[in-house]
Amino acid sequence: MKEYIYQQHDWPNFRWDNNAIIQPLAAVRHLQGKLTGKMEALGFRLRDEAVLETLAIEVTKTSEIEGQILDLGQVRSSIALKLGIEISGLTPSDRNVDGIVEMMLDATQKYEEPMTANRLFGWHSALFPSGWSGMYRIVVGNWRDDSTGPVQVVSGALGKERVHYQAPPAGDIDKEMNAFLAWFNRRTEEDLILKSAIAHIWFITIHPFEDGNGRIARALSEMLLTRSDNSPRRFYSMSSQIRAGRKKYYDTLEKTQKGSLDITEWLLWYLRCLESALHSSEVVLLKVFDKHRFLAKLASESLNDRQRLLIDRLLDDFEGNLTTSKWAKIAKCSQDTALRDIQDLVNRNILRKNPSGGRSTSYVLIKPEQEH
Repeated sequence: MKEYIYQQHDWPNFRWDNNAIIQPLAAVRHLQGKLTGKMEALGFRLRDEAVLETLAIEVTKTSEIEGQILDLGQVRSSIALKLGIEISGLTPSDRNVDGIVEMMLDATQKYEEPMTANRLFGWHSALFPSGWSGMYRIVVGNWRDDSTGPVQVVSGALGKERVHYQAPPAGDIDKEMNAFLAWFNRRTEEDLILKSAIAHIWFITIHPFEDGNGRIARALSEMLLTRSDNSPRRFYSMSSQIRAGRKKYYDTLEKTQKGSLDITEWLLWYLRCLESALHSSEVVLLKVFDKHRFLAKLASESLNDRQRLLIDRLLDDFEGNLTTSKWAKIAKCSQDTALRDIQDLVNRNILRKNPSGGRSTSYVLIKPEQEH
């Protein structure tokens, strides 16, 4: 019994119903064009801010899909450093953060360069710089060897496991990846948006690495979406939408991998997800505009470096309420200095003390719409 699509006699000749996808594809193309036009009308600084926010979301969310939580401040700092975008309060980043940032930037900034096995090995090595995935040593920078048995996607408690998927044997990977890479690099007739969806399901079905296949599949999709935009600037994040509907993502993957080579349902799911990503880009834009307007208001204020760092953090990725102890830790200063910095901003009507006092005293930014 042929349980998986790669076992079908005509694998990997995917097919789909053009009539079913033509309308959703046109809708996505229309939104894509509108967003590109809107972003091109912005100044360089605002575009850089939007790119930074979008890439930071993409990197953190593609990791969250796999259960890995990254520090957003580290991700933003790593991206900003590598793209030469000036931001205040850079946060030193860990090797695992730098690795996934490097992979995503290689995919989106060098989107026209051919994809090769060695380039994929570089991406994989960047994801696992220590050679370990959690507590397990894995083959890094090379195809899996199945030395511990066939690669399976499994859920459930020990003894009651459910196998969702079993990847092709390691001995087939060279042949499978040669076919995939030849198609990926060839200028084919498929629309590049559809090609990004096909690349995703094709790569993740081959599952050529011991770990990291999902993140690399999404990076390959981003690479082709960037090629379809014909610009290295990213203004929408697919991974944020996949993360929001992670169960549907995995269910659709499993159903497709256990179905026929008609991938119409997968393509429709992918186009709906992309449409949501394009609509959600408005949230990033609003955040960028709000931050720009707020900082423009403060342009004439004489603030010290710690205060500018504080405001930048509060506008970006600050978790919870601001307290003097939190600020002292972030700014690497004494609590007395932190209190003076904060009190000065309160006196200037930039910060407001929250109603609760005592040891729980905290502060919030006064946004323009909050002023009276």
